[in-house]
Amino acid sequence: MFEFLLNEEQRKLRDEVRELVAWVPRQLILDMDQDKVTFPKEFLAEAGRRNLMGCRYPRKWGGRGLDWVSTCMVMEEVGVLGYIFACVFGVGAELVCDAIIQHGNDEQKERYVKPLLAGEIFAAECLTEPRGGSDFFGTTSVAEDQGDHFLLNGQKRFIVGAEGADYFLVYARTDPDPKADPRQALTCFIVNRGPGVEVAYLYGLMGCRGGGAGRLVFKDVKVPKANVVGSVGGAYKVFNTMMIPERLGTAAMTIGAAQPAVDVATGYSTRRKAFGQPINQFQGVSFQVAQAVTLLDASRAMIYATARAVDAGEDQNHTRRLISQTKKFVTESCQQAAHHAMQVMGGIGYTNVFPVERIVRDLRLASIWTGTNEVMSMIVAHEWYRAYHQAKTSAPRDFEADALEAESGEKIYE
Repeated sequence: MFEFLLNEEQRKLRDEVRELVAWVPRQLILDMDQDKVTFPKEFLAEAGRRNLMGCRYPRKWGGRGLDWVSTCMVMEEVGVLGYIFACVFGVGAELVCDAIIQHGNDEQKERYVKPLLAGEIFAAECLTEPRGGSDFFGTTSVAEDQGDHFLLNGQKRFIVGAEGADYFLVYARTDPDPKADPRQALTCFIVNRGPGVEVAYLYGLMGCRGGGAGRLVFKDVKVPKANVVGSVGGAYKVFNTMMIPERLGTAAMTIGAAQPAVDVATGYSTRRKAFGQPINQFQGVSFQVAQAVTLLDASRAMIYATARAVDAGEDQNHTRRLISQTKKFVTESCQQAAHHAMQVMGGIGYTNVFPVERIVRDLRLASIWTGTNEVMSMIVAHEWYRAYHQAKTSAPRDFEADALEAESGEKIYE
């Protein structure tokens, strides 16, 4: 943690989160990884009881009125328990609540946000479908207008909290015209668990187990019109704003999840002896630890710089690029840091004698979910070229001209 970035209130909050982390039973971590616990309701209830979820939301709705720097700090601290703990913590309190806080009405905030942040109910976001994940506009779930309600039919896949959530944030098509502008054809709904909502399948995951990830099927589910988030046809606006908590929060919690692997490997390297001395005396070992630490600190620097940009209300296109860069760089750096940790430990790191193998398995999800890192690269490239063309006219000098043969006539582009 970068102490110098936190004020007194944020340090106090950090200490509160660390108390929560210390409270979590070891057996819960083990049982979740073995799928004996399919959704950690007791953990979320305790986090809510301590008023640790959704710290950047107004106090009126159960938050603490803080900022994104505070949120990233909380996500990092929760992540040390394991990536899945931060996943379930963030999906409800940072994603679903964010959509309702920003786009919902007071009645929805009272009914769905306050009890969730208090740890009394739980929520999940339903975006990915069986036919694809990154193609938001390709949504095939349909909600038909029935006058006083919508009738929802469709399926959602890889939903963290499918098993355990009390309500779901669901994106569905409300304009049946296949030629309709996709930016106006989808609507965001709050869907209560009830008749017609079925968990059809729970996934056997490589890592991040115990979060109730499953496939949801909606069969003729009656959704009251009062449960539309924002406006009918306005899902794109909701989706756009949710990319901030979804991707920035994901990056922050990845640092927390990777840190224990580096800590364990560091301690191991000071105790394990070979050739008559601790193995951290060998550059082949200590340099890997140094590289892992450097990657984590570089990730933190990127996280908190981006968080401050969001808090400052930076240009939306610039923020979009920063968040996408951050998500890609941090998740890949943390995976690499965990790889170094396992390499330092050798064969014992590949067993469940130490938690490093679980951490490596868990972190593999980070570069896939909330938008693959390839999608992040597409966004970065798009926004960088946009920014380049906009800034070109105001550059302090023509850098291209600063070459000896700049006027040689050799600049041929076609």
